[in-house]
Amino acid sequence: MSPRYRNGANQAGTVIAIVADIMALILGLWILMYLLDANRANDFVQFVHDAARWLAGWSHDLFTFDEAWARVVAGYGLAAVVYLFVGHAIANRVHRH
Repeated sequence: MSPRYRNGANQAGTVIAIVADIMALILGLWILMYLLDANRANDFVQFVHDAARWLAGWSHDLFTFDEAWARVVAGYGLAAVVYLFVGHAIANRVHRH
């Protein structure tokens, strides 16, 4: 394999890992904002909430805990962990090839 090809694979793997990290960061930020009772009328808080809701669309109502905070932590936290795990697994796979 040529060094140029390997460099492109490394860059692609790095980009994939960074995207996964950003997705998990947004989800983690929303969990933190929710737990700290951030002002939902604030534009930034609303943006983070909307982005996190979109990213965790498949998991945000997955759990039915009695406490709302537990549902938020479990649902959005699961999505963050999955994005980190899958994103970094794909990035590592790309780096090896």
